[in-house]
Amino acid sequence: MSEVNVKNIGLRGVIVADTKISFIDGEQGVLIYRGYRIEELAENSSFIETAYLLLYGVLPTSTELEAFERRVLEARRLPDFILESMKRWPREAQAMDMLQASVPLLAIDDPDLSAETRDANVSKAIRLIARLPVVIAAWHRIRQGLKPLPLNDSLSHAAHFLWLLSGREPDGELARDLDTCLILHADHTFNASTFACREVVSTMAHMYAGVSAGVGALSGSLHGGANARVMKMLTELQSEKDIAGWVKRQLDEGKKIMGMGHAVYKTTDPRARFLKDMSSRLGKKLGQERWYELSTQIEEAALSEFEKRGKSTIKPNVDFYSASVYHLMGIPGDLMTPVFAMSRIAGWCAHIIEEKFSEAQEKPALYRPETEYVGNYCGLMGCSYQPLQERG
Repeated sequence: MSEVNVKNIGLRGVIVADTKISFIDGEQGVLIYRGYRIEELAENSSFIETAYLLLYGVLPTSTELEAFERRVLEARRLPDFILESMKRWPREAQAMDMLQASVPLLAIDDPDLSAETRDANVSKAIRLIARLPVVIAAWHRIRQGLKPLPLNDSLSHAAHFLWLLSGREPDGELARDLDTCLILHADHTFNASTFACREVVSTMAHMYAGVSAGVGALSGSLHGGANARVMKMLTELQSEKDIAGWVKRQLDEGKKIMGMGHAVYKTTDPRARFLKDMSSRLGKKLGQERWYELSTQIEEAALSEFEKRGKSTIKPNVDFYSASVYHLMGIPGDLMTPVFAMSRIAGWCAHIIEEKFSEAQEKPALYRPETEYVGNYCGLMGCSYQPLQERG
């Protein structure tokens, strides 16, 4: 394999397209959506306003935001055939498989499916943003043998999801915390799932095909699901007396500390700061401080070990504290990645629209990377075919 290809395994460092949607400075710990620092959006915006920003490229006026919120609210209702279909699915099905199976069903019901104008694609995006939370919550109820709950148009996007999931209206603080989590997860440049979305729609496939690919990519253990694995780690360590010793043994054995390190960030993930504070505050509020305390013990021990091993750039990522946050919100572990998807759908759709309507003339119409063949080679004419009866 050539030296260039060795350096670019996994397309690391290879620029494949222009984007105006988000930007990361991994050395400085900076994440920007459409020019706005994630810190400002998390402190001041709402998920629906941030979704508008990602789709349209500007923050809305109050009139524009009100109209956008109304469109999202009106798009929430699922067609009956999807709910009826879910009732026939195996209740032990993986939650991400359920979500991926639901996306093409949502496509069937979209009146704008074959329309490829920018406005039509924004309408598709709004339906997906509105319906993914309803799909996830409906499936959770159905798999427990319960009926999906009726929609409640008086609730915000985040509060509505928690209501549909549990049947309890969350207080304002809890709803706001989930809304902030959705902002923090809404986009993250050309990660694996976003690239999957863009690669698929570069073939001129419709938005739902791209989103289905994104869900599939997110389901992989190297991309989504890390917060669920962090929660599993925390649960297993509840009775561990020597956290520092456990961390050292993990690293000595070449194992990972879940939620530590990131492919892009060489310093603290800017999203993690918000989630750490949230984990502490929610834990105190609900009388479950043990999850935050255990997380901080693991973090301190891991950072100390990484420093000793010359790996001081490994810090907590967005998943490390989001695990305990989602757990405290009553979100089951296997739904943590679907909740990630119901946030990232805003970024996926924004990237799909950008891919379809990019102004960059130099961007290829179809992604078609090159490979280096390292298989059998018998010259340009190929290997000599042997009849079946002559093969040893």
